[in-house]
Amino acid sequence: MELVVTPHEVSCEVGHNGPMPRRVPLRTQLLWLQVLIVTTAVVLVGVVATMLQAQQIRDSYEQQMAGVARSVATLPSVVAAYDDADPAATIQPIAELIRQASGVTYVVLTDDRGIRYSHPEPDRIGERVSTDPSAVLAGATFVGTETGTLGESWRVKLPVRDEDGAVIGTASVGILESELQAALLEDLPWLVLWLVGAALLGVLGAAWVSRLVWRRIHRLEPEQIAALLEVREAMLHGIGEGVLAVDERDRVSMVNDQAADLLGLTSDPEGLVARPAAEVLEPSLLALLNAEAATSERMLLVGERVLLGRRTEARVDGERVGTVLVLRDRTELERTMRELDGARDTTQALRAQAHEFSNRMHVVSGLIEMGRTDDAVDFIARAGHGGAVSGGMRTPGILAPDVAALLMAKTASSEERGITLAVDPTSSVAGPDGAGADGEAEDLITVLGNLIDNAVDASPVGGTVTISLQQDHGGIRLVVEDEGSGVRPQDRERIFETGWSTKDDQGTRGIGLALARRVARRRAGDVTLGTAASGGARFEAHLGTTQVAVTAGAPTRDEHR
Repeated sequence: MELVVTPHEVSCEVGHNGPMPRRVPLRTQLLWLQVLIVTTAVVLVGVVATMLQAQQIRDSYEQQMAGVARSVATLPSVVAAYDDADPAATIQPIAELIRQASGVTYVVLTDDRGIRYSHPEPDRIGERVSTDPSAVLAGATFVGTETGTLGESWRVKLPVRDEDGAVIGTASVGILESELQAALLEDLPWLVLWLVGAALLGVLGAAWVSRLVWRRIHRLEPEQIAALLEVREAMLHGIGEGVLAVDERDRVSMVNDQAADLLGLTSDPEGLVARPAAEVLEPSLLALLNAEAATSERMLLVGERVLLGRRTEARVDGERVGTVLVLRDRTELERTMRELDGARDTTQALRAQAHEFSNRMHVVSGLIEMGRTDDAVDFIARAGHGGAVSGGMRTPGILAPDVAALLMAKTASSEERGITLAVDPTSSVAGPDGAGADGEAEDLITVLGNLIDNAVDASPVGGTVTISLQQDHGGIRLVVEDEGSGVRPQDRERIFETGWSTKDDQGTRGIGLALARRVARRRAGDVTLGTAASGGARFEAHLGTTQVAVTAGAPTRDEHR
């Protein structure tokens, strides 16, 4: 089963009081916004480009006019003509020739009083210029716009000097402002054409971007996205299961409160997002996430919690976008199942013993009816305490009722499988009044029960499982030995890994030994594996009287090997 999200199923068209007013789609809003931006940018660029073009034309003409004015003012024939009786007769033809060759509007030369020696309109020769020439006659250079007899013009004025450097007149070269505007308008159509092309290209790009964004958000409107987010938050943080999502780059993309609590990551659940999954998850969880099957399910041990993990691929519009892990806490259920198994084993043993006791009573009744009372007494003496549920288990040093009950139940269930549990008669465990740290009895039962189950599973029919428990001020030490085939040297550390088992049904096994070691280490102890004298496995566990801080979601050092 895959987790599939179909965005088109989300609708925000209906409100609490009926249909909601139709809003402009986000795609259209994005398009018009981008068109507005493109249009504004193109207009601004056009204005700036026009201003730069106008300035470039003006600067070009300024350099041209300055060159013409400088060449006229320094031309030897012009300077020499100033000493003639009629300077205009020589200067006017030269000035007109230069004007026509350079393409400027006028070339005007004057004497030191501002009287013209040349002009495009010959009738103006001999008249004083219409603008003040005093600054130029003082030796300055003028560049600017003035209004003269020909109209408003952009002009350059330079002083004319004789061979001694004295100012003897002025040289003015100009071009009408109307001609500058005409030159600008001549280039403007090409500029407008380029700007229109850029605007069309920008609009097409805006349409493409709008469609791309619309598809990236799965064709959803902002209201639909907000509704999805609200539903997602309410669902993820309100359900009882833990949900953890990993993207295609194996980074945590989402984790709800329940998952953070189950994994022991409640210190900073938000800080887990975008972190590599290998940094925050145990190897057993990573193995489930990396399973080849699209959907898989198995039992997991995270810290000391027993979880049922279910892996599902997340798909949106048929495309795989990541992996979702759903976690359910089965710790209490597993504990209850173990207690139920113990009670069932005890009940079966009681039923068998009751049947056996009934048969013996029939024998005694028959002997008495036959008048053979002495034989009946002998039969009762031979029977002894064979009908006791605890069998031959006599351990007066085990005063803790929970531990004694566990041993009694395990003894009865083992006998049903043809295996004997032998408890060292020197074993000692204090009762409730002599209990150590809080929860020590429960931890002892967890470790002892898992070690006994493992030993019984490994022992052949007719074999014996030997148990020894010793308690002192440093804690409790327990040893469980079986008569099985033992554990291969290369598997002696792997046997404590979560999910690893020599049995075929590993999906529900590989939890007990890993849990036993974690509980022991939390009690400042450990569980180690050795070889018994019979060649079977010898598990030795130590549970201290104090607890140490253990991060439930952190992998143990053995799981890194």
